[in-house]
Amino acid sequence: MSTFNKLNPAPVWEYFEEICRIPRISKNEEKIRLYLLEFAEKNNLEAKEDAVGNILITKPPFPGMENRKTVVLQSHMDMVGEKNADYEHDWDNDPIIPLKKEGWITARGTTLGADDGIGIAAQMAILTDNKLQSGKIECLFTVDEETGMTGVINLKSDFFTGKTLLNLDSEDEGILFIGCAGGMDTVGTMSYNPVPVKNGSSAYELSVTGLHGGHSGDEIHKGYGNSVKIITRLISHISGKHKTSISGFDGGNLRNGIPREAFATIVIDEEVTVSVRNLADEFFTIVKTELGNLEKELNISVKKADLPSFVMDEENQKKFLNAITCCPHGVLAWSKDMADLVETSTNLASAKFSENNTIKIVTTQRSSVESSKHDACQRVESCLKLAGAEVVHSDGYPGWKPDLASAILGITRKSYLGLFGKEPMVKAIHAGLECGLIGEKVKDLDMISFGPTIRGAHTPEEMIETVTVAMFWELLIDVIRNMPAK
Repeated sequence: MSTFNKLNPAPVWEYFEEICRIPRISKNEEKIRLYLLEFAEKNNLEAKEDAVGNILITKPPFPGMENRKTVVLQSHMDMVGEKNADYEHDWDNDPIIPLKKEGWITARGTTLGADDGIGIAAQMAILTDNKLQSGKIECLFTVDEETGMTGVINLKSDFFTGKTLLNLDSEDEGILFIGCAGGMDTVGTMSYNPVPVKNGSSAYELSVTGLHGGHSGDEIHKGYGNSVKIITRLISHISGKHKTSISGFDGGNLRNGIPREAFATIVIDEEVTVSVRNLADEFFTIVKTELGNLEKELNISVKKADLPSFVMDEENQKKFLNAITCCPHGVLAWSKDMADLVETSTNLASAKFSENNTIKIVTTQRSSVESSKHDACQRVESCLKLAGAEVVHSDGYPGWKPDLASAILGITRKSYLGLFGKEPMVKAIHAGLECGLIGEKVKDLDMISFGPTIRGAHTPEEMIETVTVAMFWELLIDVIRNMPAK
């Protein structure tokens, strides 16, 4: 029996179940693109694909509704591929295994991909709803949203014709989003000299696991632990008592995820083994006290490892540890205009040993104020350059300025109140939505973003609340039905 048996709306869940079977992590969307094009052909719908893989599927107006404004529904094809370290999963071939959990759907050992698979499923259900009385509907499916937004960066301004866009990539039912932050990546690469390991040494693998992680936009303000920061503190805690050399460092994975796990291999004098374990236990107590109930599953471990041939030279090791310690992480400023909105933040996403004796440090900055976004980048760059790193910035993407006079906001608020008997909240979001880039390309585009409730996006704890999917669907249908005349 299907995991989604008896869930409503049935068409949305049926399509989402099919989507879960299709590997589609960022920059590997070939299979989902073919699936969508085959879907369009099977249902006699007009479809086109641009040079970078974005797809537009068009549903003609219902007879008698030709005078209604065209509405564009937009979601992204790709998903974040994150899994628990002890779970085997081939992102190129294996399906996501969905599970029911007390009113929620989650996945076994991996991200679920409801971000933004549920948006895709809703679009497909709309496209095949032959009873829906509406004007022309254009469904835009973009690629590579999660690792650079290259799909919308390369989107042509005339790829679709509608001037009203519903972005289906939000994660809080009951909230209508009318603005978002812009973002940029800052990446530092530093070198070190390999030094032979001395006789009488022992090696240990340090690990920090069990952290919540989460979306670096939506959840950066929640105070969750950063595994890269924590393991760096652990190494410094040990090296404060004993000479410690690093031979390996692998913390974090995703540029837009708060790092959940980190691993490092250290080399110390073999006579201080017991002391190192005691220091790790002592440090665990310190961090556990700091994080409290936010990180109930935090685990810090020390285990014997094979002795490597080389370690980092002492000077560059100090620079590396100082760079990670100095590098800011978290909220830098709150909005002065909208309550409880993070204005500017930075995420220390990952730090890893790379080829040719280099270390790559990846960070992401976000802000709804363009100048503050660049200032945050400069703060991170300063920390990295002081350690001798070469620093580059991505091109970034713009924010989406809120418009409280938006026509589609008025339509959507009225629909929500009529359906559910209460006013929705209207907010901007600190995460980066594709609306900023799309709005920059297509002038006079009226936009709004809404969706069901998703928690733990970008982590293996990702889950979607089933009752809110039904509410999301009802709202989407009602807004489409109430699109005004041209």
